[in-house]
Amino acid sequence: MTIKNAVSRLPLFPITADINAQGHLTLGGCDAVQLAEEFGTPLYVFDEKGLRSQCAGFKKEFGQRYADTTVVYASKAVALKAILSIAKEEGLGLDVVSGGEMEIARAVGVPMERLYFHGNNKSAEELKMALELGVGRIVVDNFQELALLNGIARDMKRTPDILLRISPGVDPHTHQYNTTGITDSKFGIPLSRGEEAVAAAQKAGNVKLVGIHYHLGSAIFEVEPFRKGVEVMTDFIAGLKKKLGFEAKELDIGGGYAAQYVIDAPPPPIADYAEVVTATLTRQCRELKLTPPRLVIEPGRAIVARSAVALYRVGTIKDIPGIRCYVCVDGGMGDNIRQALYGAKHEALVANRATAKDTAVVTIAGKYCESGDILIRDIPLPEIAAGDVLAVATCGAYCIPMASNYNAAMKPAVVMVKDGKTKLIRRRETVADLTRCETV
Repeated sequence: MTIKNAVSRLPLFPITADINAQGHLTLGGCDAVQLAEEFGTPLYVFDEKGLRSQCAGFKKEFGQRYADTTVVYASKAVALKAILSIAKEEGLGLDVVSGGEMEIARAVGVPMERLYFHGNNKSAEELKMALELGVGRIVVDNFQELALLNGIARDMKRTPDILLRISPGVDPHTHQYNTTGITDSKFGIPLSRGEEAVAAAQKAGNVKLVGIHYHLGSAIFEVEPFRKGVEVMTDFIAGLKKKLGFEAKELDIGGGYAAQYVIDAPPPPIADYAEVVTATLTRQCRELKLTPPRLVIEPGRAIVARSAVALYRVGTIKDIPGIRCYVCVDGGMGDNIRQALYGAKHEALVANRATAKDTAVVTIAGKYCESGDILIRDIPLPEIAAGDVLAVATCGAYCIPMASNYNAAMKPAVVMVKDGKTKLIRRRETVADLTRCETV
């Protein structure tokens, strides 16, 4: 019974997660309790083997079904240098959405032709930077951007390859904040104006339209929206070929591949997404008499989410009889705002007693001065005490990039683990870091 509790949660942790003879959670061969003592808490721990495994998994599952596939890591999920270096080494391209992400990619030597530059409101400065660096694709989001880019390219005497982002009007059945492929979205050109946009790109003399991009949303737990998206967009491309003589050489279907955050909500395996997408694309191209385009996919969350664990130290425990028991930790919404932002869920283990039997349902609260600073609501855990180390699973995506200095808190340190060895990939912030930009 004791082991069952621990084992049932382990699949949510990195692939190297285990429990040692002391009953401690281990990650990449490293004792999580010792990591917390050495580097302090809150602490984010990335498992290098897990990261590389997911990169390879997407390349294999899509590539063996559709040879002309390019896998592009959506770096907004977490854009630390160490993570982007691994993506580069594994042969992935990068989806970037700002000048900052472009600069980080350049800093670690990612070939610029592997970059896909996204964003619904790119500045003139960012577009100039993209042209100067020679990024592989600029994903044009709207008519205004098309005109702006065409003018900048003319002045710089460049002809960038572009994709047009079209909103297919497909509901991915995910959280409204993560939905991007419906018509009512700030992203992309509505499908109803897609032909107009392609015609405008054809007439623009300083850009080269090579394909179409769309993105349904994030954390999609069903494969049906992916099938529908490919069908809608290949029908659209077939219409473009007939009416405008344009046939897309690339079809970028974005990301949206889900990660598992709680025990009872597993996502489809990579193979299921790959089978639906590639089979539908192959069938549509055959039936519509289209030359099969290069397929581009942009997984982000699905690559990094499971690979990281957040470690916290337990402090105050507030038991309100008959109502709720709050277990307070030394982090919270400052390093993981996902629960407060859109009701995200996580699972956790008491890292120093990972095989202990669950005895009560508690709520994990953060230390920030907000009632909404809750990490996990109503989770069964063993008896817990001040000083325990709590390990929260599936924290690799969006926690670090959305972290803040609310309450003048310092952002946490981040380490990478592999084969019993640790590497500090981002140090903990100091008070000096908090005020380094101030001028008075």
